[in-house]
Amino acid sequence: MLDMKWLRERKENQAEVQQVADQKGIKLSIDDLMELDERRRSILQEVEALRQDRNRFTQEISNLMRQGNREQAENFKQLVKEINERLGGQENTLRETDAAYTELLALVPNIVSPDTPVGTSDQDNVEMKKVGQLPAFEFPLRDHVELGEMHKMIDIPRGVKTAGSRNYYLTGTGVMLHRAVQQLALDLLVKKGFTLFDVPLMVRTEALMNTAYFPLGRDQTFHISDEDKWLVGTSEVPLVSYYSGETVDVTEPLELAAASLCFRSEIGSAGKDVRGLYRVHQFAKVEQVILCEASLELSEHLLQEITANAEELLQLLELPYRVMAVCTGDMSQKTYKQYDIETWMPSRGTYGETHSSSNLLDFQARRSNIRYRDETGALRYCYTLNNTAVASPRILIPLLENHQQEDGSIAIPAALRPYLNGMERLTI
Repeated sequence: MLDMKWLRERKENQAEVQQVADQKGIKLSIDDLMELDERRRSILQEVEALRQDRNRFTQEISNLMRQGNREQAENFKQLVKEINERLGGQENTLRETDAAYTELLALVPNIVSPDTPVGTSDQDNVEMKKVGQLPAFEFPLRDHVELGEMHKMIDIPRGVKTAGSRNYYLTGTGVMLHRAVQQLALDLLVKKGFTLFDVPLMVRTEALMNTAYFPLGRDQTFHISDEDKWLVGTSEVPLVSYYSGETVDVTEPLELAAASLCFRSEIGSAGKDVRGLYRVHQFAKVEQVILCEASLELSEHLLQEITANAEELLQLLELPYRVMAVCTGDMSQKTYKQYDIETWMPSRGTYGETHSSSNLLDFQARRSNIRYRDETGALRYCYTLNNTAVASPRILIPLLENHQQEDGSIAIPAALRPYLNGMERLTI
């Protein structure tokens, strides 16, 4: 969430947030929020004043009773009764107003960086750079599904039979590749100073609210029936929540990483990317999360750094890719600035998103109440950042397709060979 004091200060701030909400496609009236905020604070002042009067008169009653002045004490008791009646009504009104205010406040988006492109969808994202040479095949191209079946690595029909649409089995070398790319990513991050975590895959509603995946992402999240538990779509949620409600030391940025299973319901994607492994319900990600001081300069530097980590992994996998500046209409509620990395997928004839990097400023930390003490000793909210170092099995799409050979074999990038018992090529 944003600082309400900042929102109250200037109409220009309110107009900026309303514009961002409109650009991000969030149905929200900032005018309604500010009206509720003013009403809530006014009712709260009245409630507190009534409570003070009640306490003062109650004390006066005790004094009068000790003095034996029962008649005047009875007068004060009547006053207290009247105050309690008024107070009960106002407390109910405050609860109702506070609930409506909290509901609207949960929808308020983060502001966006000045260099974020304005647009309505991923079609308006702006290409920042391209890296790598696109492969030129002199033989009929096979997609990852055909290659996976040839090598007995991917079995989608049995995945659908067992678990329904958008499910799959990885077998044999498919599992080895799936685990190899994750371990390569983890080893890369450990060398860069990240601390590894094994995280809970089920979290409470509070964790998803605090990290700003709820309320707007609720339809993308699998609910554990009859419990206040949800399956996470990214280890970002438990990594950030690790420090919720705490005061942390970010003299040096806290750099966290986790490899975990992830789950997405993919509501709204019916008929989209139905073939293969591009859009599935269950996948694995290696995630980078950073908590740092509230510094625009530092957080921008760290955003470039975690994006570069993901680029380095793609270079180790010998895959061509491009970096995209994400536009307002393709950004989530919580994001201040975002880059997507898209990797070349020959069967699609285009680049497909495989990585994402985001700077959230203090938006998550405010909701999660994660603070640090600055050089003056004052408590401030941290900034948070995150990046997908690798996501599998989606990364297997470009990995198999770009490295396929005419005879159906698949070349293994040198960086992956130590994780595959030295194999240089997968043969049929």
